[in-house]
Amino acid sequence: MLEKIDELLLQVQSFKANSPEELEQFRIQYNGKKGILNDLFAQFKSVPAQEKKEFGLRLNTLKQAVAQKLESSKATESAQNDADFKDLTRPSYPRPLGSRHPISLVRNRILEIFQSIGFSIADGPEIEDDWHNFSALNMPEYHPARDMQDTFFIETNPDILLRTHTSSVQIRYMEQNQPPMRILSPGRVFRNEAISSRSHCIFHQIEGLYIDENVSFADLKQTLQFFTTELFGKSKIRLRPSYFPFTEPSAEVDVYWGLETETDYRITKGTGWLEIMGCGMVDPAVLENVGIDSNRYSGYAFGMGIERIVMLLYQMGDIRMFFENDKRMLEQFKAL
Repeated sequence: MLEKIDELLLQVQSFKANSPEELEQFRIQYNGKKGILNDLFAQFKSVPAQEKKEFGLRLNTLKQAVAQKLESSKATESAQNDADFKDLTRPSYPRPLGSRHPISLVRNRILEIFQSIGFSIADGPEIEDDWHNFSALNMPEYHPARDMQDTFFIETNPDILLRTHTSSVQIRYMEQNQPPMRILSPGRVFRNEAISSRSHCIFHQIEGLYIDENVSFADLKQTLQFFTTELFGKSKIRLRPSYFPFTEPSAEVDVYWGLETETDYRITKGTGWLEIMGCGMVDPAVLENVGIDSNRYSGYAFGMGIERIVMLLYQMGDIRMFFENDKRMLEQFKAL
C-alpha cells in the first residue's frame, strides 16, 4: 500500500497539463468524489495499526502534492493568458456591437423632447393598490370606466394589482409635491388582453402631467404640436373629443401622416390621419383627491403607448416582435 502511494506521488510530480481540459481531468482523477484520494482515505481504517502513522504521513504528502500541482498549473495557465493579452502584435478579436431595443430608442427620444421644454422624470411601482391605480383617478368602485381596462389582480389581495397605466405615478407624485409640477412617467404596464399582432398583455407608456396656475387647453395643444413636429416631422394635428375619467374635457390626438405611399394608405385606413395618444385637462376631482386646490390650480395630462409609436416610425406590423428577443430584428438597430 505504501509503495502504491509513492508511485502515485511520482506520477503527480511528473504530471504536466497541456490544456485546461487535461488539468480538469487530473483534478477529477485525484480530488473527485470517486477520486484516488477519497479511495485511499477510505482504506485508511483497514491499514494495520503499526502502519497507520506512516500511511497517514505519506497520504497527506500525496494530497499536498496534488493541491500544489493544481495551483501551479493554474498559475502557469493564467500567466500565459496574460502574456497573450499583452501581445500588441496579435490581431484583435472581432467584437460584435450590441444594439438598443427599438422601444428604448423611441422612449429615450420622447423623453429628450419633453425634457427640452422643462419636464422631469417620475417613477413608481409596477405593483399598485386600488387607490393609486383607480380611485384617486376618479374611478371609484363599480365605476364603469374600470371595465375599460382588464386588470391583473393579485389573487390573495384584490386591493393589489399590476398597474394598468402610469397615471398611478402621477397620483403618487402629486401626493408628495405641490404645484407647479411638470413631469413624465414612463414605464411598463399590464392589461389582461389577448395577445395578437396589434395588442399585448404587457406594453409601455409615457404619460405627462403639468399642473400650475392658469394652465389652459391652449397650453396643452401647443405642447403636443411641438412634440409631434419634433418626433414625426409632421406639424399638422387635430384633437377629437373623447372620454377619460380623470380628464375633462378629454381628447384623442391625431397627427396628419399623409397619403404619399401605399403604406400610408394602409396604416391610416385611407384617411391620412393617425391616432397617437389621449389627453385632456386634469379633472378637478383628481386634484382634490391628492390635496391640491382645484380653485387655484389647473393642469393637463396626456399619455401614449410607446409600442404604437415604434410601429409607426419603423413600419413594424406585429407588436409581438418586441417581446420575442429575436436577434435578427434587434441587429437592425445596431447603428441607431
